[in-house]
Amino acid sequence: MLKLLLVEDDLDLAHTLIQYLELEGMLCDHASNGVAGLNLSRNHHYDVLLLDINLPRMDGLTLCQKLREQGDDTPVLMLTARDQLNDKLEGFQAGSDDYLVKPFELQELVARVQALSRRRSGQVRRLCCGDLEMNLSDHTVTRAGQPIRLSPTGWQLLEQLLRASPAPVAREALMDAVWGDEHPDSNSLKVHIFNLRKAIDGPFPAPLLHTINGAGFALRERPDDGDGHDA
Repeated sequence: MLKLLLVEDDLDLAHTLIQYLELEGMLCDHASNGVAGLNLSRNHHYDVLLLDINLPRMDGLTLCQKLREQGDDTPVLMLTARDQLNDKLEGFQAGSDDYLVKPFELQELVARVQALSRRRSGQVRRLCCGDLEMNLSDHTVTRAGQPIRLSPTGWQLLEQLLRASPAPVAREALMDAVWGDEHPDSNSLKVHIFNLRKAIDGPFPAPLLHTINGAGFALRERPDDGDGHDA
């Protein structure tokens, strides 16, 4: 079941959208201003964010931009009455993934939400887990402010793990992301994970890269009880 956040100050429209989305099997939280929406998005996991542009306290563009600056890669669908090309470009520059002009058909909204939910946003330029930060613009990785050097394969693995964090990523998914359909032998992934763990965890007291039994690998500040151990 998809979980959405709708940030919309038109309460009648919000009520209609929430009811329809729930009929389609989607749970939807609601905030009526940008500040409340930012707080909810920081404290909860959502599959898709639905943001109106003209919001009190903080507009939707600013909200989206702040999320991207913080490394949040949740897909964003902008809902707005503005239909000019420049308005759409402004939304994409702020980090939105799709754009729906009011008034719209509810079935189209559902179709767009379902499409967005199947991927993470490519708009985010900074990925973080605890004090570990990957800057996609500068192509740098740091932990606690210290630079970390990675091989190209290590970079690809870390990016996949950070985009999914704190959820685990299966071994097959990691190998698909790095090697495509031509998987090497199983020891290759083990060696690269070992080297990645050595680079990002070795010099630091608290490990971030955890092996999750039956699920793969996860980047998180604390492993769930009983499921984290060294590979």
